[in-house]
This record gives sequence, structure tokens and C-alpha cells, in this order.
Amino acid sequence: MTIGIICALPQELAYLRDRLRDAKRTEVAQIVFDAGELKARRVVVATAGMGKVNSGLVATLLADRFGCGTIVFTGVAGGLDPQLCVGDIVIADRVVQHDFGLLENERLLPYQPGHVPFINRTERLGYEIDPQLLARVQDRLEGLALAPLSNVADARPPRIHYGTILTGDQYLHCEQTRIRLHNDFGGAAIDMESGALAQICESFGIPWPVIRGLSDNAGAESGPDFRRYVSEVAARSARILLELLPALA
Repeated sequence: MTIGIICALPQELAYLRDRLRDAKRTEVAQIVFDAGELKARRVVVATAGMGKVNSGLVATLLADRFGCGTIVFTGVAGGLDPQLCVGDIVIADRVVQHDFGLLENERLLPYQPGHVPFINRTERLGYEIDPQLLARVQDRLEGLALAPLSNVADARPPRIHYGTILTGDQYLHCEQTRIRLHNDFGGAAIDMESGALAQICESFGIPWPVIRGLSDNAGAESGPDFRRYVSEVAARSARILLELLPALA
């Protein structure tokens, strides 16, 4: 089985691309796809760019053109849960597109993508990872210790956390919104791509693990923190993916 691997940014894919063996490059729709081997597993890797449309485009090509049986997103995200720290890893057990829904009385009522309450009502909100896949991931990572970030002093050891990741087409740089999204959804982290990946993969009937390292806390300091930690945290997320490859194929 071929595993598709998507990142949003070049910094997120650099660690994996450097370790790719026997790579063969293809360009489709202005996206570069590199097919090769990582730890003896057949993979196709690509940098999608930021946002749900880019993620959905690349996920569709990986599933339909490249025949990937699993597609995984690895990279960085902003933290929402105040108990989490920069450098922690969040693995999604559920993803929610927090910016999709019904606008009413100047407020957004979040709703399941592709639905609105008065046309095709549903009680569902978000996409849940396959429970058997999640169990394999948890077994594989049980007891794995993460090294501290190189330029963070007096911080607790980083942890692996399983929880809800929110997705929206905005970069979150606002403490009040961070608090609201965490309270409204119980979100652990926020990104701009994972919800689209899950939606596309569900359409194709293939699993979709999401691995995100926290590069910032999605508040007023998110920009400086992102620039400071993106490369190191992205490499950490990629190393977790390499550890998980046997559980994905």
C-alpha cells in the first residue's frame, strides 16, 4: 500500500524529503509530488500550501491519481488547550471545520460541511479517525519520550496528546478567539488543512491520520513563536510520522 503524506509548508516536508529513497518526481496541477520509500514503505509526499482548498486538492490527487490507501498530514499547528505547550504533539482523534456553518444574527453557527440545518440536517459535527487506526497509533507511541525543544528553558518535557483539531481558513493570532474556540469545541489545536483532508479521505473511504506539533499557542505571540519554532517542531512531527509508518500500512 502507498501512503500519501501532505504538508502545508516546505519547512514541514524538509525532514521527510531528505530521507526519501529512490525518489521520482511528478508535477500535477502545479503541485510537486515525490514518490519513493521511507523506512521501506512506499510513499508519495507533497507540499500543498496553506488552506483547505490546497489540502483538498492534494488529498484528491493522492487518492485518485497516485492510489494512496492512507493519507497523513504532518506539520505544525497552533495550540488551543492552555494545558498544552509549544513542542507538544497533537494527534487528531477528531477534526472539525470551525468556520463552516450558518450565519444568523451576525454569528456563525458551526455545522457539518456540505449541510445546513434547514436543507439536509445532520447531528454530526466533524470527522472521527478510524478507531482501529487510532488504537494502533496509540500502541505504537506508548511510552515514547520526546526531547525538549533546544531553545526553550525550564519547560516541562513535551507530551503526545490525542484530541480534537480545529480547521479554518484563517491563521489564528488572537487570544480571545483562541479561548472561545477551545471552550466551544474542546479543541486541542488549530490548523488550516486537516478538516479538508478528513472530508476528502472519507469520500474515498481511506484513513487519514493527522500529526501536528505545536509551534505556537495561537494567541498574541503566535507569529514570533511560529517563526522561532516552526522548523524544529515540524521535524519533530515528521519523526513521529516515521515512527508510525508501520502502524499505517
